[in-house]
Formats: sequence, C-alpha cells, structure tokens
Amino acid sequence: MKTIAFIGLGHMGLPMARNLLKAGFKLKVFDLVQAAIDELAQEGAQAASSASDAVQGADVVISMLPASRHVEGLYLGDDGLLKALKPGTLVLECSTIAPESARKVHKAATERGLEMLDAPVSGGTAGAAAGTLTFMIGGQASTLEKARPVFAAMGSHIFHAGPEGAGQVAKVCNNQVLAVQMIATAEAMALGVANGLEPAVLAEIMRQSSGGNWTLEKYNPWPGVMENAPASKGYSGGFMAELMAKDLGLAQEAAQHSGSSTPMGALALQLYRLLLKQGKGQQDFSVVQQLFVE
Repeated sequence: MKTIAFIGLGHMGLPMARNLLKAGFKLKVFDLVQAAIDELAQEGAQAASSASDAVQGADVVISMLPASRHVEGLYLGDDGLLKALKPGTLVLECSTIAPESARKVHKAATERGLEMLDAPVSGGTAGAAAGTLTFMIGGQASTLEKARPVFAAMGSHIFHAGPEGAGQVAKVCNNQVLAVQMIATAEAMALGVANGLEPAVLAEIMRQSSGGNWTLEKYNPWPGVMENAPASKGYSGGFMAELMAKDLGLAQEAAQHSGSSTPMGALALQLYRLLLKQGKGQQDFSVVQQLFVE
C-alpha cells in the first residue's frame, strides 16, 4: 500500500484526501488549520506536525495550496520539501499556479531524482467530494501512468495536457472560459429579470437553447434558481471570487508571455477585481451576479 502525504486541506484538499482514504491509501496529512487535520485523523489518516513530518517515508506527495508563492515556498529553498524526499518519490502538485512556477518546481524536482506532475483540477468542491474531478496534467506520460491509480481515487477524468507546466496552461484557459461564461450568464439573468421574466423560467429557456452553458447547467448565479448552488446559500462555499481573480491574473500573465490577445479574459479580471474591492472575495465566484443588480 502506498503512503501518501497530503499537504493543504482546504475546501478542495479535504474532500480529495478523504477520497484517498476511502480508496484504501495510507495517508499522512498536514494543514495550517489544525481542525482539518483532526477531522481526517478521526477518519483514519495519520496527523503530521509539519509538512516535513508529513513527507517522511511517503511514496507520493500531494499538495493543494492557494498560489504560486505557497507552492514555491513549500518545495524550494534551503528548507524546501524537495530536499527531504527520497529519490523516486512522486510529487503531484494539484494547486493552480503560474505555468512558469510549475516549471521551476519541475526542474528542481528532476535535479533531485524526483518525479513530478503539475495536476490542477476542475470540478469544484462538489466534484472533489464526489470523486469526479478533472485532472489536467503536465509532465512525463510515464510518470502519469505511475500516478494514475492515485488520480483515479479522486477524479473521473484524467488528461495528459503535455510536458511540464502544460497542466497549468490548460487550467488557466479553462477558468478564463468559466469566468466569462459566469459573467455573461449573470448579465443575461439580470437583464431578463429587469424586463419582467421569472428567473427560473429564463434560466431553463437559455439552458435548452443556444445560450446553454455549464453555469446554467450546474451553477446558476441567480439566488433561488438552483437549490444547491452557492447563489442560493448566500454565495457561500464553492470557489471563492478571490481565487477566480487569481486564476484570471495567471491567464493574463500567460497571454503576455505568448503575445496572445485575450480581451474577454482581461475584462473578466477587472470585474472580479472590482468584487474584491467590494469585500466579496471570500464569497463564491457566482457573486459576480451582484454587479448587475441594484
């Protein structure tokens, strides 16, 4: 049985780690929030006192952290985890970070005889809980085959996007589309309601028509249209607006690096930054709906 060290037990990491336990993996866990560690320890995981403690004797290391600086801080430098790992350890970095940051950690891992994949996810907290996440993976195909059973315990769609950093490129492209869809849906919902339509009726018409998209299917931003959507729970839970702003910023960095034109992504970033200025960064990203209603 492989021993997995899981570092980062937030909204996504906690249910991902729980699914690894259910699949029978031996798990050592660490997070800065002790309550998250304690919760998994009650379910059979081994609690670690630090990240370096968690990786001792681990065959696989999984990290799920907020941003590039956290990932680089965890793995690189004099006290970085890469120096503590035995050669041949699989490093599965599931955070959404800058492609260049992922490549930097890849390079350092290779130099130490470690095998790494950047493997950001899509599917939200519901997908994390259900074990149906989509993994977008950058790195060697042979490394992916070694890690596939681990990914399969947490997700139902596993894509090899390409070489080092490719998983992160795929993720920022995906989230740019998601943000633009959410904004367009919120704008249209507000327009229809302002002109006398019932929100649930409008949502169903668009869902079944050429305007149909993922947000209309799974994540409607208008309160009350979908009972279990964050919009119907005060925009709580789900994927925080500040994280969407971060991902859109990463997409703009990638666009600048390649000289790509992304006007819709740039506008989406500005709207999400406006939400942050309004103090709504901790709410679900569907809270963008509130920009279009009085």
